[in-house]
Amino acid sequence: MKISILFIAALATAGVSLNAQSAAQTLAPVTAIRAGTLIDGKSDQPLHNQVIIIRGSRIESVGDASSTKIPTSATIIDLSNATILPGLTDSHTHIFLQGEDPAEGGYDVNILKAPLSLRAARATVSARRALEEGFTTLRDVETEGAGYGDVGIKEAIEAGYIPGPRLFVATRAISTTGGYMLEGYAPELNMPKGAQIVDGPVEARKAAREQLDHGADWIKVYMTHRSWVGKHGELVSQPTLTVEELHAIVDETHGWGKKVACHAYGGIGLHRALDGGCDSIEHGLDLDDAAISQMLKQGTWYVPTLAVYCKDWAPADTLDGKRDRLRASVHEISFRKALQAHVKIVFGTDMGGISWSEPIAQEFVRMVEFGMSPMDAIQSATSRAATMLDMDGQIGVIAPGAYADVIGVSGDPLRDIKVLENVQFVMKDGRVFHDELTHAISNKP
Repeated sequence: MKISILFIAALATAGVSLNAQSAAQTLAPVTAIRAGTLIDGKSDQPLHNQVIIIRGSRIESVGDASSTKIPTSATIIDLSNATILPGLTDSHTHIFLQGEDPAEGGYDVNILKAPLSLRAARATVSARRALEEGFTTLRDVETEGAGYGDVGIKEAIEAGYIPGPRLFVATRAISTTGGYMLEGYAPELNMPKGAQIVDGPVEARKAAREQLDHGADWIKVYMTHRSWVGKHGELVSQPTLTVEELHAIVDETHGWGKKVACHAYGGIGLHRALDGGCDSIEHGLDLDDAAISQMLKQGTWYVPTLAVYCKDWAPADTLDGKRDRLRASVHEISFRKALQAHVKIVFGTDMGGISWSEPIAQEFVRMVEFGMSPMDAIQSATSRAATMLDMDGQIGVIAPGAYADVIGVSGDPLRDIKVLENVQFVMKDGRVFHDELTHAISNKP
């Protein structure tokens, strides 16, 4: 009898819960967007004269304007003269960095002079700027000495305290002794580092556990560090973690159901990254044929971050200047080879290394310049990024069931990808954040 009573009580509780959910969904505000041209993030061709019905934070339906009945309670947003896309994803950012201009102290000044409170305040501004530019999701791949500050920013956005994109955070990142900045100071000084330093598989696994335990969505590791021009004119990159150290990190991280992003330029460190089972190669400046073949076999993602290496070069007659130019030239070759081989390429910028005052979408221009079609470039920042982030069907598409992350531009990005540098309408989770294209009107009688 007691078991039966408990069972009935459980059913009643479940019924109340389901009824509450149903009621909440019914009461959720309804929005209808009239889309003149729709790039849905997955289809190879745009659609025209579509209506997107949004209930609460999710997309309920997408269909032809001629056959879609708009609910009488809906607020209508008329974007019939615009191109509509899913909210964009930048899969490689650093909201706690504010650029690395040598004239302003370079990388080091970020860590040595700004208190963590100031860095957090600036990170909130960077997050807002990203959202203003139509990037409704960021994968932020380490705080560069700001500890677990990205977890706090993520929580503040999710709680509604500050506006910003959906964040996937990597917290501190991991490298080895001699494998990360700060550098060049007196050896007797114990300088802070931009990443968590480990040596040996035991320390590596422990660092991964610590970061995962404190809220990391991804683990970021540095598989290469310094780079220079070799004696034969080739790009040489210093390897950092061993395969055994990386294996420990990957094994631990995968056990938590999470993934590992590997900063790797080329050479020994790149191949260690692939042999160690990393999930994404960040930058990948110098991909040889063997690396591309292994990436295809293992399904490794490639986040090239092209634009950041095409600017701010040192003078041409210096060693650093020669290295900078070589980085850019081999990077273009690697990108074109990866593209031709159908490696899975995802949009990422390294914003933070680039000042947040610059347009994030400048990366699209480089991708197209180096051979990628505009539609492919858009998908690299929408549905393909969603797949890498295990968010298929949730973000990066305008489709039933997805979060209502919607952006609009007045031009045609398939003709001129640069128009994505001027996003004029931004909706995240069904709420309009930025609107220069139109004003909502009521559909009520």
